[in-house]
Amino acid sequence: MRTVAIIAHNGKKAEMVQFLNNHREALQAKNIKLIATGTTGAKTESAGFEVEKLLSGPLGGDAQIASRIAEGKVDMVIFFRDPLDKHPHEPDIFMLMRLCDVHDVPLATNPASAKLLMQAF
Repeated sequence: MRTVAIIAHNGKKAEMVQFLNNHREALQAKNIKLIATGTTGAKTESAGFEVEKLLSGPLGGDAQIASRIAEGKVDMVIFFRDPLDKHPHEPDIFMLMRLCDVHDVPLATNPASAKLLMQAF
């Protein structure tokens, strides 16, 4: 079973749910486990997906996902970031992205790159 971490800033949560809905069949067919930061996970769960919810991003959820990346427990990260908004937990976001690079974990930060990674999975 492969694990995909999903994270979305507030302005991108609906876009994340839409992306997951568009790829529902592939996620189910490939037996992909979803983990998510708290609010993104709740929205994903409301859309009918099974997801392991961690803490909200600002409360440490980004760091929890980063930890799992370092432990080799995450196969891909889909992180729909809002580049036009300020985020108080920016250091956690950069740490997560850096760990994706350090541990060679594919990272998509927008729907176009996420779609390509899903097709490659």
